Amino acid sequence: MKYMDEFRDAALVKKITAAIKNRSQKPLRIMEVCGGHTLAIRKFGIPQLLPSHIELVSGPGCPVCVTDRTAIDRVIAFTRVPGVKLATYGDLLRVPGSESSLDLEKAHGADVNIVYSSLEAIEMARANPNRKIVFTGIGFETTTPASAVAVIEAAKLGLNNFFVFSMHKLMPPAMDALIEQGIRIDGYIGPGHVTTIAGADMYNALVEKHKIAIVVTGFEPVDLLQAILMLVEMHEENRAGVEIQYRRAVTVSGNPKAREMVSAVFEVCDEHWRGLGKISDSGLRLQRKYKAFDALQNIPVDVPQAFEPPGCICGEVLRGISRPNDCRLFGKACTPANPVGACMVSGEGACQAYYNHG
Repeated sequence: MKYMDEFRDAALVKKITAAIKNRSQKPLRIMEVCGGHTLAIRKFGIPQLLPSHIELVSGPGCPVCVTDRTAIDRVIAFTRVPGVKLATYGDLLRVPGSESSLDLEKAHGADVNIVYSSLEAIEMARANPNRKIVFTGIGFETTTPASAVAVIEAAKLGLNNFFVFSMHKLMPPAMDALIEQGIRIDGYIGPGHVTTIAGADMYNALVEKHKIAIVVTGFEPVDLLQAILMLVEMHEENRAGVEIQYRRAVTVSGNPKAREMVSAVFEVCDEHWRGLGKISDSGLRLQRKYKAFDALQNIPVDVPQAFEPPGCICGEVLRGISRPNDCRLFGKACTPANPVGACMVSGEGACQAYYNHG
């Protein structure tokens, strides 16, 4: 198949759906750990096509959703430091901190700027030599290479006013932590974009440790249903392993150049995740040789530990132990126009996906 409409072909969808119903006998609980998959699953009504004993649950797949509130407060604190100019991706703008958000800070005069690439932040630093540019590095393996490129470029240019606040996270440790916490997961729908960069071999240790089934897939109805069928077959045969449905983008080794740049700039560290707590070796910080570009090292801001707003169950949603509509705030006090929790902010957050697509 070469064209997008083939991955939405109704006859093919019916054929795969019938195959799932014929093959699946045992109860199966599948978690997706990609915000794009969360959105697509709800948008295309995938759960309604499946037998009742196959359960799809959302996991920690939305980068802004899993960024804990203390980190958001720290980003906001950077905007209040004299001489700081913040460069951030737009999806971070409306995520609520303890008392404010970047959107509110910008409305009150803070120098908050949306960028579409990390290199825009580099250009901002070159154009404003008397300002400190803080770039918010956020996201999983997909967006980390862009932050690495910016640091390498800043070093090459000799910039002394460019800094990165790294909130980057690694997906496999979170997938491991969920199982370790006792959450029942029979199989994972592996994230397509993350694995395109990092390669399917990133899950080998996870499979070896937990004997879990993982299928990496794309974002169209045929992609998702075929991945579910593959997971059904693995479950029925009691077979663990990593399989790739999304072969038009994903390989075993991923993007070697991107992986090389990330390894050259970042090192693994412990990281806090919303809902999951502190997970060992799940984050990335700048290596010592690049400490001159580390925002935390060079522009210290002190913020207290933050907690989730009363009534919000975003953390439980991210762990797959609750659904968005289990929350008493869902669709009432918490809506996309007025989000209380981070899971309602992004279009790829589980709460907004449920709100927009039923």
